[in-house]
Amino acid sequence: MSYTGPDHDPAPPRRGRRPLTVAVAALVPGALLGWLVYEAVGAPAEERTPRRATASSPAVTSRPADPAPTPAPDDDKPSPSPTTAADGPLKGKVVVIDPGHNPENFRHPSEINGKVDIGTGRKECDTTGTSTNSGYPEADFTLDVAHRLRALLQQQGATVKLTHDADRPYGPCIDERARIGNQARADAVVSIHADGSASGNRGFHVILPAPVHQGAADTRPIVASSRDLGERIAGNFVRVTGSAPSNYVGDGTGLVTREDLGGLNLSTVPKVFIECGNMRDSKDAALLTSGAWRQKAAQGLSEGITSFLRG
Repeated sequence: MSYTGPDHDPAPPRRGRRPLTVAVAALVPGALLGWLVYEAVGAPAEERTPRRATASSPAVTSRPADPAPTPAPDDDKPSPSPTTAADGPLKGKVVVIDPGHNPENFRHPSEINGKVDIGTGRKECDTTGTSTNSGYPEADFTLDVAHRLRALLQQQGATVKLTHDADRPYGPCIDERARIGNQARADAVVSIHADGSASGNRGFHVILPAPVHQGAADTRPIVASSRDLGERIAGNFVRVTGSAPSNYVGDGTGLVTREDLGGLNLSTVPKVFIECGNMRDSKDAALLTSGAWRQKAAQGLSEGITSFLRG
């Protein structure tokens, strides 16, 4: 998602670097060290990107097109979802996966531009999301990763619910997305996105809920558990995908706390967003359009969620 529209206002100005929490210290550094070694000696020269911190920028639409993505081979497609949950370590656990946006949102501008209450104010129901410069939509990316993640979690016995499966004309709206997780009494909710920032801004970041108590929003009971979920996802995402934490938000931690997202503000269960990469950067886009990498992304998310659910 780009930082415009509902749940996507510009990120607040960066503050001074904060030390990582103990949980992140236990999870991220080893994997991040592996990334740094890869950047230094293992990656082909054309794949290396200088690590630099820049201010978050809105998506720019007048960039040269990325190369068209190569279709993934058949064995790179998500596995079919089993009809019943398997026995496994996550038996009895409920996970809600929220694939950001909807492939058909662009056909319903009046509906997705309608305002909904997010506790701290009113925002648009949803947006179309962003895309790579070659036209691969964020909404297609999020659904693909969601399907892969669902299969992995169900194989471990979890009950998995998607907020949508391209089975509705638009949305759901951001308040309904939160409500789906709440009504399912989910043990964990993950909202999957990809960013639309400026070229050169690379990497993933996990968005955590800030303490909010206003209107219908009260995140105070879920702040600590959501941070635990987010830290475990960040650590495992680094380790499994080889992707580095964002070089443009989060001060290199891969973690960002925000109080302006309706999907987080209205949640009553542990929930985080993840921006898996920047679709407007050609190097990140090459990963996001790769079926093999999307499988790694789903695996990293699955292992982070599993770590959280098993304590």
